[in-house]
Amino acid sequence: MDWSAALLALTAGALIALVTAPVGVSGAVFLLPVQLSVLGVPSPAVTPTNLLYNVVAGPGALLRYRHDGSLYGPLTRRLIAGTLPGVVLGAVIRVFAVPGPAVFRLLVAVLLLPLGLWLISRTLRTPAGPPPHEPSPRTVTALALAVGTIGGVYGIGGGSVLGPLLVGRGMPVAQVAPAALASTFLTSLAGAGTYGLLALTGGDDIAPDWLLGLTCGLGGLTGGYLGARLQRHLPEGFLRLLLGTLAATIGALYAVQTLS
Repeated sequence: MDWSAALLALTAGALIALVTAPVGVSGAVFLLPVQLSVLGVPSPAVTPTNLLYNVVAGPGALLRYRHDGSLYGPLTRRLIAGTLPGVVLGAVIRVFAVPGPAVFRLLVAVLLLPLGLWLISRTLRTPAGPPPHEPSPRTVTALALAVGTIGGVYGIGGGSVLGPLLVGRGMPVAQVAPAALASTFLTSLAGAGTYGLLALTGGDDIAPDWLLGLTCGLGGLTGGYLGARLQRHLPEGFLRLLLGTLAATIGALYAVQTLS
């Protein structure tokens, strides 16, 4: 990786984390097109590289949320209990059942496009009735298990899915964001380790791009801390619209590339 690629990776990691950390998303999901289309990371190596990014970048936002006293709580424990085993299962599925960049792009499109459109719709639409009830603890854990598996497949940690779903179900962003990022960090740590073990079975593309993941992560470390610090000062509606637009746009681009 030359200096221009390193600068791009560092800048992309910082800017993405700055925008996504306030709503509990690590930003790895938006790092996918940079890795695949610009930096040329092969699939499935892009997945463990994203997990490595989460491991390096995560402590920045988590330290800030810990300083604010919003990191620890029952929601954090429930999300970790579900996502941790799920990400290991997802890593195994990703290596042995979802090969090839075309299939990978299609799956990313199927995940991001409807999620982005749903988030935009929820933000723009004025609810006609009372706000939705918060999900039960058992539902939260089951949802975290499913999302953890998806996160293991896509290398996105799960926070990019858990955050919008829980906030859409009536939970406040200030409560969801620290818990989602904490589960993302721990599951990414477990997922990266799982991919490292799977890489021993053969195939260099299974292992992460260590230099790229560390470089993006260092950018995300700074951006995540600043994003978490700015959470209280940023309009929630604006952040939801921005994240929804980015997710829908990336999903649409991948869908067009796959179909063409």
